[in-house]
Amino acid sequence: MNFDFSDDQKLLRDQARKFLTDKCDRSTVRTVLEDNSNYYSNDLWKSISEMGWTGTAIPEEYGGLGLGMLELCIIAEELGRSLAPTPFSSSIYLFAEFIKLYGNEEQKTKILPLIASGEKIGTFALSETNGTPKPSNISTEENGLKLTGTKSPVSDGQSADYIIVAANSDSNKDPNSLSLYIIDKSQEGVEISELETIDPTRPACTINLKAADCEMLGEKGNGWNMIENIFNRAAVLFSFEQVGGAQVSLDEAKKYSLERFAFGRPIGSFQSLKHRMADMYVKIELARSNAYYGAWALSTDSAELPVAAAGARVSASDAFNYSSQENIQIHGGVGFTWEYDCHLFYRRSKLLSLNIGSQRQWKENLISNLEKRNILQ
Repeated sequence: MNFDFSDDQKLLRDQARKFLTDKCDRSTVRTVLEDNSNYYSNDLWKSISEMGWTGTAIPEEYGGLGLGMLELCIIAEELGRSLAPTPFSSSIYLFAEFIKLYGNEEQKTKILPLIASGEKIGTFALSETNGTPKPSNISTEENGLKLTGTKSPVSDGQSADYIIVAANSDSNKDPNSLSLYIIDKSQEGVEISELETIDPTRPACTINLKAADCEMLGEKGNGWNMIENIFNRAAVLFSFEQVGGAQVSLDEAKKYSLERFAFGRPIGSFQSLKHRMADMYVKIELARSNAYYGAWALSTDSAELPVAAAGARVSASDAFNYSSQENIQIHGGVGFTWEYDCHLFYRRSKLLSLNIGSQRQWKENLISNLEKRNILQ
C-alpha cells in the first residue's frame, strides 16, 4: 500500500484547521464542560453544518456534498485536534452511515437531508447494562414494530432527534434475529435519563423504551452484520480523531517543556522528558500510519478493512491515552489543575477509547481477523 492524501484534501485539512482555530478555541470546550444545560456547542454545530461538514460523505442526491470518506477522515482529525464539543461522531460516523448503507429509498430521502444540513441529529443505541454487547445479551425486544427495553450508555442521546436501536425480535435471542430499528425520540414511549461521564463535552444517557414506535432498518435478522460493518468504518474515523488529539497533546507538552525553566535550563532539555516525548511521538506516528491504512481500506472498499480498522483503533486509542497522560506529567503539578487544559485531552482520550467498544474488544477483533486472513497461522 502506498497511500497519501491528495493536494486538494490537504488543502481541506488546512482550511478546516484554520476554521476550527477561529470557531472552537478552548473557551468553547470549557463552556460546554462547565455548563450542565448545554450538551454541545450550538454555535459550533451551526457553523460546521453551514460549512457542509455534516454532509461530507452523504451523496448529493440526499443533500450532502458527496465528497467521500477520505475527506471525512480529514475532518475527523481536525475535530479531534480542537476537542470539538459536538455530536458529530454519533450523527455522522454512525447514524448517517447506517442510513446511507442500509436505509431504503424512503428513509434516505426523508432523513439524510436533515442530517446533512445539521437540522437533525442522530445516534446509535447498542449497549445495555449487562456486559459487552453481543447478540446473546441484547434484551431490548421488538414486537409489532414496538420497542421495549433499556439502552445504556447512549452517546449524545440527549441531543439526538433520531435513534437507531439494536433489538431482538426473538425471545430466544437467536443471533440471527437481531435487527435494527429507527425511532423518533420525541414520542411518549422514549424516556431519557442523564449519565455522568468523564467528558461532559461528549455526553451520554440511558434510554428507556416503553412500546416505542419504530421502523425497521435494513434486512430483518441482519443486525449484527450491519453493526460490525459500520463499526469497522467508524473505527477508522475515530482513529483519525484520536490521532488529532494525541498530536496536540504532544505539541503542548513540547511547548511547555521549552518555556518552563528549572535549574537555569528549559525542562525539555532534560533527558527523562525527552524520552517521554520521544515515546509519545513514536506511538502517534504508529497510530497515524495505521489510520492511513484504515483510510485506504475504507476508501477502496477493501477486504482488508476489518484488519485495518482494528489496527487503527487499537494503536490510536493507545497513542491518545498515553500522550494525554504524559502531557499531564510533563506539565508537572500544574498539569493536574483545572486551569490548565491537560485534563481536557485526558478526558476525551478516555471517552473515545470506549466508543464503539473497548480496547480489549478491538484487540480481540484484530487477532480474530488476522487469523481469518491466515496471517497468524
